[in-house]
Amino acid sequence: MTDNPARLGLGLISIGREWGFVKDELPSEEQVQDLLQTAIELGIRFYDTAPAYGYSEERFGRFLYRLDSASAARVFVATKCGIHWDFGRGSDYDDNSYDALRRSIDQSRFRLPRIDLLQLHRASVDAIACDDVKRAFEYAGSLGIRNFGASVKDMPAAKAALGDTLYTYVQLPFNLAHPSMQEAFKLATAAGKQVIVNRPFGMGQLLYDESQRPNSDDVKTAAYEFVLKQEFSGVVLTGTKSPLHLRQNVAAFQWASAKVQQHGGEKDS
Repeated sequence: MTDNPARLGLGLISIGREWGFVKDELPSEEQVQDLLQTAIELGIRFYDTAPAYGYSEERFGRFLYRLDSASAARVFVATKCGIHWDFGRGSDYDDNSYDALRRSIDQSRFRLPRIDLLQLHRASVDAIACDDVKRAFEYAGSLGIRNFGASVKDMPAAKAALGDTLYTYVQLPFNLAHPSMQEAFKLATAAGKQVIVNRPFGMGQLLYDESQRPNSDDVKTAAYEFVLKQEFSGVVLTGTKSPLHLRQNVAAFQWASAKVQQHGGEKDS
């Protein structure tokens, strides 16, 4: 492998709800807008949100509506449906019925200026095969949404999504501590589909849990390098809410990419 076409994207769960190995308070509106503006300036184009991420869609949408048209046109907006957020309880819940999915899609379209990718959230084998899900995605297609994906947590669901012509993207967790989804990369490449990798740092566990930290002076670069050694086309999501950490993540990702390409080139020669 001499070149990996994966790029860095920004996962937006942390701007909408508590999440991760270390749970902090939600960032303020000003902090959120600063983070997103920093991401734009750093050249990040892929952004992943969801209704189940609490206030994430709403906050991201406000940022997008304020962007100039040229910058907004370069942004790829990915969201999801199937997992919903109960603001009163502060928790999410599943509902893949057609009516619930249609309401969720309509709400996301209201919050966001456009949707470039709609994913079935926490997709199971049964949900991927569900007629209500297929009807809801047909409805989304009638609204102009052209790309569909499945966000999965296990290999059976990944295989189901990769074997279904409806889905051109599959999102999955993959990192040094949990490499069980490795087979999905080869299957996605063979099927000509895009992979979105989430949790490259294990929700922060690789960074903050001494028992899980890789044996490296540069933990972030090591974590990204592990992911980028897989041959795939797609995106690796970083989930930070800190502009400083985002800059560090971009630098680590670029360094990891360079190392993987260099080592691949040496192997090929």
